[in-house]
Amino acid sequence: MEIKKTRIIATIGPASNTEETLTKMVKSGVNLIRLNFSHGDHKSHKELIRLVRSVSKKTNILVSIIQDLSGPKIRIGDFNKEKINLKKGSFFTLTTKECIGDEFIVFVNYSSLPKEVKKGSFILLDDGKKKLKVVSVSGDKIKCKVIVGGEIKGRRGVNIPGAYLEISSLTKKDKKDLIFGIEQDVDYIALSFVRKPSDILELRKILKNKNSKADIIAKVETHEAIENLDEIISVTDAVMVARGDLAVEMPPEDVPALQKKIVRKCNKVGKPVIVATQMLESMIKSPVPTRAEVSDVANSILDGADAVMLSEETAMGDYPVEVISLMSKVAVKTEVGYSERGILPKEECDLSKGVVDSISDSIVKIAREIDAKVIVALTESGFTARMISRHKPLQPIVVMTPKRKTAGKIILSFDCFPFIVRPFKQVSDVMEEVRSFVIKNKYAKKGDKIIIAAGVPFGKVGGTNMIMVQIV
Repeated sequence: MEIKKTRIIATIGPASNTEETLTKMVKSGVNLIRLNFSHGDHKSHKELIRLVRSVSKKTNILVSIIQDLSGPKIRIGDFNKEKINLKKGSFFTLTTKECIGDEFIVFVNYSSLPKEVKKGSFILLDDGKKKLKVVSVSGDKIKCKVIVGGEIKGRRGVNIPGAYLEISSLTKKDKKDLIFGIEQDVDYIALSFVRKPSDILELRKILKNKNSKADIIAKVETHEAIENLDEIISVTDAVMVARGDLAVEMPPEDVPALQKKIVRKCNKVGKPVIVATQMLESMIKSPVPTRAEVSDVANSILDGADAVMLSEETAMGDYPVEVISLMSKVAVKTEVGYSERGILPKEECDLSKGVVDSISDSIVKIAREIDAKVIVALTESGFTARMISRHKPLQPIVVMTPKRKTAGKIILSFDCFPFIVRPFKQVSDVMEEVRSFVIKNKYAKKGDKIIIAAGVPFGKVGGTNMIMVQIV
């Protein structure tokens, strides 16, 4: 049975917000839906959440929901016409005093910016396409020289590479959106522009106070996040390599190696990791991707990514279903070669956590040695399944859990196929239930070997201490 193990995250938008289109996307391989809170209002997002859950129920395919918070995006204001031309060598001023911009001056929405840049600093506009050098700072004005110019429209993003900005990762808007997301019981919260562990801890405190079980995805897209990478990974639940802003904040030639580094570190500790941005961007307007884009998707999977994400391709593009179908095909083909590379080397494992780490390591080895057809993880929290998943085993990992929230979150981990079941009470229940389940769902047939991982006594979180090899 050919199964896609890599998770696909699709951003929902005008191109995909109908039941017919979303149903086709889910059947083509979508596992998680991303709601981009930089756009839309609570009413429209609530309707999208209802749509996703309706499609998931009707197709009987589990689809989880990621709320992606806007974050503290610094932007310029509007110009007195649709676009202006920044001439190379000319002077251009950014001001924190509200005004209508022109070829000489424009408003910037971050009031502390004049205090946090200095003469000689570089400021990038429009996703890094325009480059300014700070000449002087006076009051609310930052006078710059245009190094790289060109046409620019209003409300474009502002990046200051190398600057340590005091702006909070959670804006007032984010906090209002977060409360909405908690009320809607989303599975994941993606936090934008994470720079240090305290950003994650601030969000987690709010989730805890509101009794939310949602997990946190740290979006790594600043140089400061790279400097604090290990600490951020240790306190978050998952990581997104947000290559768009990362390639603006950092030299673009550094990003491929950084991607591999981030993925490797997440694999080591069993934290799901997503690779995002411009994966199949040409398919926004074309039914066929470039060869480079196909290679990018494949190489992200070979790096060890749990999930690959689509943004405008599915939110605004002309071919939302076709792009999912193509990405699924690339994943399936790539995973065959990936699995043949073998399990994660010992030096890449973090065996400091003890029993669960040792058991997950042993499970994958035994499964390979006895040619097991499937690994079954009986779990309350999903932790054991994630630890097994990081090894990228040949076998699918069937995750059987009594908790809907655990199922919704484990779907982000590579090769994990969650199913919600009734709670087990004793080992004898497990044998018969599991045998029946894997046969019914065609993960194995009579005579095949399977491996079962569980914690005894049942119902204890984080207590995996048992491996069983069974013949179906």
